[in-house]
Amino acid sequence: MIDPDSKTDWVPEADDENDVDGTEDMPLSMRLSIADTLTLGNATCGFMAVYFTTTGILIPHLTGSDETGMARHSAATAVILMLMAAIFDLFDGLVARKLRSSPMGAELDNLSDLISFGLAPAYFVLVYGMVADDAHQRVSALAAIVVLLAVVLRLARFSCVTLKDGMFQGMPSPFGALTVVSIVLLELPFVPTLLAIVGVAWLMVSRVEYPKPRGVLAVAMLGWIVAAMGLLAAWAFDAPGGQLLLQTGCALQVVLGAVIPLFATARRVNTFRDNRREARAAQLP
Repeated sequence: MIDPDSKTDWVPEADDENDVDGTEDMPLSMRLSIADTLTLGNATCGFMAVYFTTTGILIPHLTGSDETGMARHSAATAVILMLMAAIFDLFDGLVARKLRSSPMGAELDNLSDLISFGLAPAYFVLVYGMVADDAHQRVSALAAIVVLLAVVLRLARFSCVTLKDGMFQGMPSPFGALTVVSIVLLELPFVPTLLAIVGVAWLMVSRVEYPKPRGVLAVAMLGWIVAAMGLLAAWAFDAPGGQLLLQTGCALQVVLGAVIPLFATARRVNTFRDNRREARAAQLP
């Protein structure tokens, strides 16, 4: 439109303050929800776990520092950050189901999980291969790549495959990451450590069903994570019996990783037998 006095174009005035900063025109996909904020906290924890693994374990080793206490504190901090990432991952799903979730929530969740439960534990394995006395660096690097690729494949499959409600196919990436780290912290000989890590990577891409952490199971998982943080803190500050407590907790984590597939397999076998019995009973006159 033309102003009749000045012969210039009129500039339409903004209706309100929101129109000035453009928030009303912001696409819905660009607005973060509360669940998305928790997901970003997950990614931040994963990145900081890599940071502490580098600055507190790898760099002192490369520079010839003999401060074992610093390495212990940094390792504990890195693992605690992965545990915190698991808490964020647990709650962002719960919040997304209770409240609104943005259209990019699923993508944010996969990217954050890749950092916290793919890159961070794989990097932990890589650094373990560089600092441990009996480890082989190149073989450890290969194991780290296997862990990373297993998480990538698992997350990609999770986005493409529709499963029955309440179940995961393959070991969940947070559980797998914590199991991998627990195997490293057990300080077993190199070959058993390597085989166990590869076994966990295989479970993550397997078809074994794992229950989703909901209800009582979610509360139990949260309690276990908090207890694990306490064990790591006791070990980091060299508390009496801290080493034994940490190894007990790590061993329990590994045992859970091995036992859950057995229960899942036994349940599938029992279901198959029940279905066969029902089919036979239906065929009888």
